[in-house]
This record gives sequence, C-alpha cells and structure tokens, in this order.
Amino acid sequence: MTSRISVLAMAAACGWAVPAQAQDSNGSAIQQQLDAMRQQMAQMAGQIATLQAELDQAQAKAASAQAAAGTATQAALAASDAAKAATDTAKATGDKAGAFASAAKWAADTKVSGRMYFNLSSVRADDAAGNTVENDGGFQVTRMYLGVDHKFSDVFSGNVTMDVSRVDNAGKNVGMGFYLKKAYLEAKLNPALRFRLGSADMPWIPYVEGIYGYRHIEKLITDLDGFGTSADWGVHALGDIAGGLISYQVSAVDGGGYRDPKFTQAVDVEGRVSLKYHGFNAAVGGYTGKLGNDVQGAPAYRTASRFNAMLAYKDKVAGVPVTIGGEYFTASNWKVLAAAPEDRAKGYSLFASVAPLAKWSAFGRYDWIKPNEKTAPLKQDDLWILGLQYSPVEIVDLALVYKRDDADGGLKIGNLGTGQATRDEIGLYGQFRF
Repeated sequence: MTSRISVLAMAAACGWAVPAQAQDSNGSAIQQQLDAMRQQMAQMAGQIATLQAELDQAQAKAASAQAAAGTATQAALAASDAAKAATDTAKATGDKAGAFASAAKWAADTKVSGRMYFNLSSVRADDAAGNTVENDGGFQVTRMYLGVDHKFSDVFSGNVTMDVSRVDNAGKNVGMGFYLKKAYLEAKLNPALRFRLGSADMPWIPYVEGIYGYRHIEKLITDLDGFGTSADWGVHALGDIAGGLISYQVSAVDGGGYRDPKFTQAVDVEGRVSLKYHGFNAAVGGYTGKLGNDVQGAPAYRTASRFNAMLAYKDKVAGVPVTIGGEYFTASNWKVLAAAPEDRAKGYSLFASVAPLAKWSAFGRYDWIKPNEKTAPLKQDDLWILGLQYSPVEIVDLALVYKRDDADGGLKIGNLGTGQATRDEIGLYGQFRF
C-alpha cells in the first residue's frame, strides 16, 4: 500500500496524470510526501546553486590569479629589463668615471712648463781703431722653452723640453731654430741615485745657473764663450747625499751637445761634486773627451779637458736675499785639431745680487777670459753687466740692463762679432715663465 502511494506521489510531483481511482482516502498522506519531496528538491536546487556560485567564484579567482600572474610576469620582465638597463648605465658611468679618474691622475702626474727670454735694446760696437761697425737695436726673443714632465710611478718619470732659439751664421742672426733640448727617461732608485737616459742637463752649467739666478740676462762664462754646453745626449747618474748636504752628477755623453746628436767612436765624461751648507755653496767639476768630433772619416782632434770650480753664498742677510759668488775654469785643447799646436783657455766670473725691496733686485757681473793662452796670449775679453730688476708677479721679470764687452787682440768671442773690439748694449731684458 505504501509503495503504491509513493509512486503516485512521485507521479504527482512530476506532474503526471494520476488516475482518479488512485486517489483514495490516503490523499493527505500523499500530499505530505509530495510537499516533502518538493522541499528536498528545493534544497537540492539551492545546494546546486550554491555549488555553482562557489564554482564561478573559484573560476573568477583563478582567472584573477592568472591575470595577476601574467601582470607579475610582465612586471618581473620589465623590472629585469630596467635592472639590466640600470646595470648597463652603471657600468657605462663606472667606465666613464674610471676613464675620468685615470685622466685626472695622468694630469695630476704631468707638469707643463714654459719659459721665454726677450729683450728690447740698442747696440753699438766699434773696431780696434774706434770705427763704429754696428749701431742698431730692436726687440728680439732670444730663447723659448716648452717642457713636459710626467711621473709614471714612484721610480720612473720622463721629461721632454723643446728649445726655440736664434740661429747665427757668420755672426748674423738668420732666424729661429727648433731643437729638442731634453728628452729622457729617469729612474729614481733613491735620493742618492738617479739615472737619466737620453738628452738631459749636464752636471756643471745648469747647477751654476741655479745659483747665479740671471740666466735670462746672459749665459754663464763657459756657455757664453763656447767651453761647455747645458745639455747633451747620453747616460746621466746623479743624486743627493746626507739630506742634500752633498750632491753629485756624472754624465757619459757623445760630446756634440743637444743640438748635434751623433754616433761617435769615443765617450765624453763630465762630472761635478758640490756641497751646500747654510747658504754656502762650493763645487768642483771637470770634463774630458773629443767633443763629438771623434767621427769616422772626420779630421782627428785632440782630447779636450776642462776644470771648473765655484764658491758662492746664496741666502738672506738681515732678512735681505743676497747672492755673491765666483766661478773659475781652465780648458785644454778645446776643439783643437790633432795637427794643430796645443792650446789652453782660462777665465773667471764674479757675480752678485741683492733684493732690498720686495719685487726689486740689483745685480752685477764681471767676466774675464783668455781663450787662447798658448797660441794667442794677447787675446782676452772683459765683460761687465749691471742691472736693476723688477718682478711685478712671480712669473715675470723685467730688468734694465747695461752690458759692455772690451776685447783685445781681434777676439771674436761671446757677444762680440767679427772685427768688434768693444760692444755696448743697453736695454730692457726680461723673462716670462709658467
């Protein structure tokens, strides 16, 4: 009976037609079952709807997560690209900074210097009979130097110095010449031992120039009169001992001077030992060699030699800068052919300067020389130099100068030209340096 009622109830619930004869007194029970079934089906529909909503929500979350993952991936790629670009930029900046630092270090280890000598003067020269053989003047640049020093390390350094100076032919200025005065590599092993390879300062003339202080007015006696040179090609060893109390230099050179580098069959040697103590300076030096004349196929020359000595004081006296000193030299067979008689030269130079006022100094010098004491004993030259110098700034010196040469025996030496016995010059001399 119960099964039948359930079937009828299901049929009614599904909307099927139920025969009238099936409806009996138990209709109320069937109706209750139908209501219960409808309620269960409604609950199932709600559960299905809830499950569908949860599924839709899960799908939405999955889609959102996927989108977020894609966005994150794109952001990561973009961040990676940005990081790579930043790395490249940083590397490029680092390379530029490194190049700039390297260039800055190179510049810091490099020094450029320059110097120019000039004068505006009037000259008058007479021969032995008193006839005027020169009466002229004007402005001229007598010397220009441009130097570059570079320190490669604490041991190695180098120097290149160009020299632009007058070129004379038969006593006449024919223009300006360009020369490489210094070009050397230096190895400083310690203060007591340095080596220079190439063309560098010679031991004697540059040393005395540093004490004399007025090279822009005139060369030293050995340089002016042709018994020495300020630089030459070769190997140079020098140093300071006992904290600078003693200094020395020995140079083995070809002997032709920096203007005339050549291969020779013999090596010339020049040396100097000097002492400096509380303003006092004393030095002795010498030279021996063929002066660059020992060349294959050239006429034979005698071996030349030279002895130098200097004594000077350069310091302040009662707060006033003072320099006073003297130089002596003697030379044998200087540029004398082997077939010619032996000869000897000697001379001395006295110099002094004082600077009683700031930027102002007064100076004077006297040279005496016998260039051919054996072959022409009557020949001699006296040179006087007087001047007053004003230095408006540290790099500029201007001096009012008077010079006089007085020669005997038809001598052509120093500033004297052919046939000149006396020469007077007055003018403004100066130097500019940096």
